Amino acid sequence: MTRTLHLNAFLMGVGHHEAAWRHPRTDPRRVTDVRHFQELARIAERGTLDSLFLADGLSVGPNPRHNIQAVFEPLTLLASLAAVTEHIGLIATVSTTYNEPFHTARKFASLDHLSGGRVGWNIVTSAQEREAVNFNRDSHPTHADRYRRAAEFVDVAIKLWDSWEDDALVFDITAGVFANTDRVHEVAHRGPEFQVRGPLNIPRGPQGRPLLVQAGSSPDGIAFAARYAEAVFTAQQTLADGQGFYAELRRQVTAAGRDPDLVRSCPASRR
Repeated sequence: MTRTLHLNAFLMGVGHHEAAWRHPRTDPRRVTDVRHFQELARIAERGTLDSLFLADGLSVGPNPRHNIQAVFEPLTLLASLAAVTEHIGLIATVSTTYNEPFHTARKFASLDHLSGGRVGWNIVTSAQEREAVNFNRDSHPTHADRYRRAAEFVDVAIKLWDSWEDDALVFDITAGVFANTDRVHEVAHRGPEFQVRGPLNIPRGPQGRPLLVQAGSSPDGIAFAARYAEAVFTAQQTLADGQGFYAELRRQVTAAGRDPDLVRSCPASRR
């Protein structure tokens, strides 16, 4: 079997290191300049990388006096990057803890149309206690509760993306028929966390649904990835740890009834 190396560019402000903004070759003012990110996206595409990725958090970082803050909301920024690229995948981080399935599914479907079918969703549950107080909560939900919510969240989002079948759009001008409503369905979801009727108010995107990406290495994170992810970001610090993670991920993907060869593992490198 021929194996292919997949490369992803992790774009973070003006550099990953917390002091990168102070480097003499760096202009920290570009952290709020969309042209900076568009330039990086073009470079990554010119280098034939598979994708670019934007992390996200929902609170100010722990030390804004000295550490530069990543300020752009990922889906908004990726819309601007879609306009200046043609081929590279565009992956945005969105939390399942502090969002709702309907508007998340709608935003990703919108970006999938805008990009011609290049969008991916890095699914996170949020890890910072300080995010909770920005969303009408006194404390962060427990780790297990966040993953239970995430599983139902993704299930609902998938139902919403699938609520329009591939051939639902008719565009029959003579008959005045825009869509075949037999191929547009309510999802009628009622669960512990969400009640969503549907259908989604945007037709199915070019991909059908976005690439699903996950980055947690906890036992819950690996189990979640085994159930849903098509690409998994990981950052083990030694070869042995990386091999162990990969073997465990493949084992659990197989146990979940999925083909492990269809799940890509993407170890991080900052070199």
